[in-house]
Amino acid sequence: MTQGAASSSLPDTPLIEARGLSVSRRGRTVFGKLDIDVHAGERLFVLGPCGAGKSTLLQSLLGFVAIDAGHIRLLGRDCRREADFAPLRGPIGMLFQDSNDQLFGPTVLEDAAFGPLNQGLDPAAAQARAIEALLQVGIGDLAERPVHALSGGEQRLAALAGVLAMQPRVLLLDEPTASLDARSADHITTVLASSGLTMIVASHDDALIARLATRRLSLDAPR
Repeated sequence: MTQGAASSSLPDTPLIEARGLSVSRRGRTVFGKLDIDVHAGERLFVLGPCGAGKSTLLQSLLGFVAIDAGHIRLLGRDCRREADFAPLRGPIGMLFQDSNDQLFGPTVLEDAAFGPLNQGLDPAAAQARAIEALLQVGIGDLAERPVHALSGGEQRLAALAGVLAMQPRVLLLDEPTASLDARSADHITTVLASSGLTMIVASHDDALIARLATRRLSLDAPR
């Protein structure tokens, strides 16, 4: 069960707001009565042991996991059903823990361009946006590589590029440095630190937490 709240005294309206958020699975509470406020520029890190519900929390905030109780407000909009969440999955970018859950384009470049195309950009503009994102995460040389031929770390970077190509206002990142070697992890940490984006991050990476976290929320393992 989750203990306490993650809130802020900043005066502006939160970009992400949750009140009384509760999720259970198979009769067990994953987290309950959770309150969250995340304001522009903040980087909230969600910490806790495996099985504490970190991934579930991130997914519930964007409507990928149904909540049992509570209220979610994103970018000033109340979100209760799929039709409320769907339009916000560009302005709020989600990096899933398993890269296979979001890589489906034939090549790395085509995959990264999919989101911008969905946003209404013409093919040339979408491709330019995708190339910029690939260069940003350090895999511009992999643009024409088939997605299925990527290593685990390369998949992680390609998935992140696809999120960044949509130029989100907020990032929800589930273990962003997982499967990365030390050099790539350090590079991505630098990219995220310099982005200025608002973030909620689930991570066990002590170096990432130390460099990026402005606030922390600890979740307990379900009982």
